[in-house]
Amino acid sequence: MKVEAARAALNAINPDVEVVALYQRVKDFSELVRKADVVLDCSDNFATRHALNRACVAAKKPLVAGAAIRFDAQLMVFDLSKPTSPCYSCLFPEDAEVEEVQCSVMGVFAPLTGVIGAMQAMEAIKLVAGVGTSLHGRLQVYDAMNAEWRSVKVTKDLSCGVCREK
Repeated sequence: MKVEAARAALNAINPDVEVVALYQRVKDFSELVRKADVVLDCSDNFATRHALNRACVAAKKPLVAGAAIRFDAQLMVFDLSKPTSPCYSCLFPEDAEVEEVQCSVMGVFAPLTGVIGAMQAMEAIKLVAGVGTSLHGRLQVYDAMNAEWRSVKVTKDLSCGVCREK
């Protein structure tokens, strides 16, 4: 199984880290998110991204989101421990009309997932260690075809259906 292979590989690198391998599809992220210090979203669909976002908002846990399709990628930190932080739904509302484009159909430049995954890991480590400046409040967009990064400031949507004060 892939999860067992991943667990074994991670434990070979660092045997002092406890890796919990989940063998089933997660339907409710609440308990897993509550136990985490930082959540990394490496999923490939909006339903999972929004479910993780809701759980992180409820638990006030930082969410490091990364995505890649074709030669384009994006990366952002939603530090939901801060009351002024935007959440994933502030940027991509759940009720928005979005065409779901999947890697299985459109493809992805394989090295790009490694780049974004490494950047997510770096942002997570900075958050846990409390060092440096995170991407909180900034969306990084990468065009791998032209090797160009763009940064877009993202603010909290006061009418967001997920993170607004109720």
